[in-house]
Amino acid sequence: MVGLKPPEVPPTAAMKFVSAGMAGCIADLCTFPLDTAKVRLQIQGEVRIPRTISSVEYRGVLGTLSTMVRTEGARSLYRGLAAGLQRQMSFASIRIGLYDSVKQLYTPKGAENTGTSTRLLAGCTTGAVAVAFAQPTDVVKVRFQACGALADSARRYSSTVDAYRTIAREEGIRGLWRDNVPCHFVAAFGAGFCATVVASPVDVVKTRYMNASPGQYRNALSCLLALLMQDGPAGLYKGFVPSFLRLGSWNVVMFVSYEQLQRAMALARPGLA
Repeated sequence: MVGLKPPEVPPTAAMKFVSAGMAGCIADLCTFPLDTAKVRLQIQGEVRIPRTISSVEYRGVLGTLSTMVRTEGARSLYRGLAAGLQRQMSFASIRIGLYDSVKQLYTPKGAENTGTSTRLLAGCTTGAVAVAFAQPTDVVKVRFQACGALADSARRYSSTVDAYRTIAREEGIRGLWRDNVPCHFVAAFGAGFCATVVASPVDVVKTRYMNASPGQYRNALSCLLALLMQDGPAGLYKGFVPSFLRLGSWNVVMFVSYEQLQRAMALARPGLA
C-alpha cells in the first residue's frame, strides 16, 4: 500500500502547536538583546514617581547594548528571558500553531479556497486568545528588561515567579494584564518597516505603562499624554531602530525554525508511532 512519505505527512494540530512555540523560543533567543535595547530606549528619560527624570544613558542600538554590557555585564542583555520564553510558548503556540485549525473551523464546508475575510477572522481569533494567555508573561518580561544596574536588594523582583506573585498581590490580577491591547493586533498583522512605523507609538506607551509603578498613570491614555508633554511626538518613536531590526530578524528566525521543526517532527513521527 502506497502511503505518504514522512516529509509529506500533514502535521497534526499538536505538532503545529509545539513547533510554533519552540520556533518562537529560538527566535527570542536570537533577538532578545534587541528587544531589551528597545525597552531601555523607550523608557529612557521617563518621569517617575517620586518626580525624577533619569539621565540619558543610551544612544542608538549599539550604544545601548555596549553601555549595558559595560555597566551591568553581558547577562543584562537577557534579563527577563525566562518570561520571554514563557511568552513565546504560549503566544506563538496559539497565534501560529492554531491558526490553520481555526481557519478550517471558519471555512464553509465544500469551499475550495479560503477567503481573505476567513483568514483575517482566524488571525484575529488566534491573536486575541494568544494575547489573553500570554499577557502576564509580557508584563513581567518588560519589568525585568527595564530594570537597570541595581543592587539585588533594590530590585523589584527576585525571580520570575516572585514577579507574578508580587504584581498580583500589590496591583491585583488586573496588573498582570496591564497593556495597551491594540498594540498587539497592530504588531501581529503588520510587517517590516511599515508595521514598526504604525506600531511604535503604541509599543512605547505599552512599555512605559507596563513598567509603571502603581498610581503613576491612571490609564494608557494618561501615559500617552504624559509622554507627549515630556518628549513631544518624537518620544513615540523611541527605540525605533532596535524594534525594526528585531521585528525583521525575529520573523525570519521564527518561520525558518517553524518549518524545520515541523519537518523534523514529521520525519520522527513514524518512529514514535
